Amino acid sequence: MQLTASHAVLADHFGPRAGTARRIKQAALVVLGIALLITAAKIKLPVPGSPVAIGLGTFAVLSIGAAYGARLGLATITGYMLIGALGFDIFQSSTAELNGLSYMTGSTGGYLVGYILATLLLGALAQRGWDRSMVWMGLAMLLGNVLLYVPGLLWLGQLYGWDQPILAWGLTPFLLGDALKLALAALLFPALWKLVGDARS
Repeated sequence: MQLTASHAVLADHFGPRAGTARRIKQAALVVLGIALLITAAKIKLPVPGSPVAIGLGTFAVLSIGAAYGARLGLATITGYMLIGALGFDIFQSSTAELNGLSYMTGSTGGYLVGYILATLLLGALAQRGWDRSMVWMGLAMLLGNVLLYVPGLLWLGQLYGWDQPILAWGLTPFLLGDALKLALAALLFPALWKLVGDARS
């Protein structure tokens, strides 16, 4: 596999590929991606003792990065963040009372930064063909999760103090769920490429 070469991502294989029609398709994909992020963020399982619940939000973020590529993925996650900054209740733990910039600078602020970094990374790796192999897609998801957790944990530590159980709050409760999502993506993306019929291009 040419891991340094530029490959098309899944989004490139559907609909128009040039001109105004392509730009309209990309705009529609951004809207669809934002809707997916909003929906996935609200599917969550509370974890006792943790400020963050297990949900499908991270899976949606990483999957959009891989399916859209770095540029379109960045446009999608940026649009999502802007809508959230305006005060709409679209994040995993936001509410009608706690939203907007107040929520974004709270305990999950570092993870939101991680969303952007992970989207860019998964997009870049997909453009190098990593999403066409189970092993490489699994590794891409692992690296994406690292980029989610590092700023998230650093933010929690700065916010609450390093004498607090930061790892117990923001990491260890979610490892099993993340492993399952990693395995799902590692199976899903190569299978989608087989359906597209372009896994060897």
